[in-house]
Amino acid sequence: MEESQVKAFYSGKNLFITGGTGFVGLCLIEKILRTIPDIGKIYLLMRPKKGKEIADRLQEFPANPVFEHLLENTSKDIFNKLIPISGDVGAEHLGINESDRDLLINEVNVVIHSAATLDFEENLRPTVKINVLGTRYVMDLCRQIKNLKVMIHVSSAYVNSYLKEVDEKVYDRPADPENIINMVNTLTDDALNDVERLILKNHPNTYTFTKHLAEHEVKKCEALFPITIVRPTMIVASLKEPVPGWTCSKVGPQGFLMGAAKGVVRRLPLAKENIADYIPVDIVVNQLLVAGWNAAKENSGLQVYHCSTSTQNPFRWSILEPVVNKILTNYPLKSAVWYPHLAFVRSLWLFRLSAIFIHFFPAILLDMLLRITGGKPILFRLHKNVWNSLSRLEVFIFTEWKFNNLRTRELSKMMNKKDVELFDIDVSKIYWEEYFVKLHLGVRRYLNKETEKTLPAAKTKNNILYYVHIIWQVMILGFLWIIISLVSGMGLTQISWVIPVMYLLYSML
Repeated sequence: MEESQVKAFYSGKNLFITGGTGFVGLCLIEKILRTIPDIGKIYLLMRPKKGKEIADRLQEFPANPVFEHLLENTSKDIFNKLIPISGDVGAEHLGINESDRDLLINEVNVVIHSAATLDFEENLRPTVKINVLGTRYVMDLCRQIKNLKVMIHVSSAYVNSYLKEVDEKVYDRPADPENIINMVNTLTDDALNDVERLILKNHPNTYTFTKHLAEHEVKKCEALFPITIVRPTMIVASLKEPVPGWTCSKVGPQGFLMGAAKGVVRRLPLAKENIADYIPVDIVVNQLLVAGWNAAKENSGLQVYHCSTSTQNPFRWSILEPVVNKILTNYPLKSAVWYPHLAFVRSLWLFRLSAIFIHFFPAILLDMLLRITGGKPILFRLHKNVWNSLSRLEVFIFTEWKFNNLRTRELSKMMNKKDVELFDIDVSKIYWEEYFVKLHLGVRRYLNKETEKTLPAAKTKNNILYYVHIIWQVMILGFLWIIISLVSGMGLTQISWVIPVMYLLYSML
């Protein structure tokens, strides 16, 4: 029987992983423990958080929903393979003490660097410290590791977002990292903010800029040991593993479908004919492991791969537009506050106009009801935060990129049948409409915290909300009809034509 080459490579190896508590990191750990149970130790860089020591944080792992499938067939003893290492990717030399550092130097065989700050709104200081210097410190550690087989760096396809079509190679650095680090260490916050736009040049934000610089920190070591850089695009809920639709991320479509299912997000600004490059998290995890296996065949060198769909199986929101509201109503939420209905808006100014009537006015009403019933008013603030962030996100909402993935396709062809079964990276197998049903169900289960048992009650409530929604629209149109009658001095019957006109205008928002 044919054996998995990827599994054979990692068996018995000790890993060091940064970012293990993040979206990709959790899925990666679950995949390794479930698929490669004879892995060695997995050392996880962790920092105390909210008064919890790292050992306490590690004890919480088995309760995470991502591990439910693993624990159906495996004892909790499998988690004994996870060894916490106290540190912080944003601290000097990762904040690792001398004894732990010696342990890693002597024991580790594979390094997977996934930690990063993903906040598009952060200024340069934290992003340089975490994304650039953090990567530098990881590479410094790699230089010292005695038996390093491969280093796997999780980058982003958007590090080259100033280009509309990108190849699988490291492009020239956007600035001298030493100058940037010096400015971060010497300038005040105000001074740094004043020069930020000049420093970024054609990069849309500090995230893409610093992740681009981080790739060059990795590239410095290409002659020393095998390295692979994997560049995912927008990472979304799982396609298959550990279960279809698993997610813990509210970024991108998961976040707005979460709000749409609640009935509070009703308009979405996007260019529906543009390619939106989404990649399921389990495919990202598979590609990290497969790329690491392939790179380790060499003594040294750097391999770059795009983990993307734009040039192989492109998704456009026009595919989903005819069915998105059917998905929302077929699988509604018991916790919904309004009848769900999502419409796409083709420009930012039109979205802002529609948001005033469709988002803010109902939010004020619902927040008032929440206050009266003793709840916490949050809807107006939520929509205000979305409103404020749109300018920073506009380039990602309305720009189309093509990330060529020829090397990734070649990598897929190198895999034997067993590896394809265990670590599939072929994005051509994604059927987008079917996938988004899974994604919505995952959002319902893991983000909105509603199991399948709540579905009958949710459907009953959804029917009630539908009639409330109709009554609300009739009341609004009736109110405006009366106001126009009073202002114009004309009778209601004389201006009865106003109702269909107002309804038409309202539906266009």
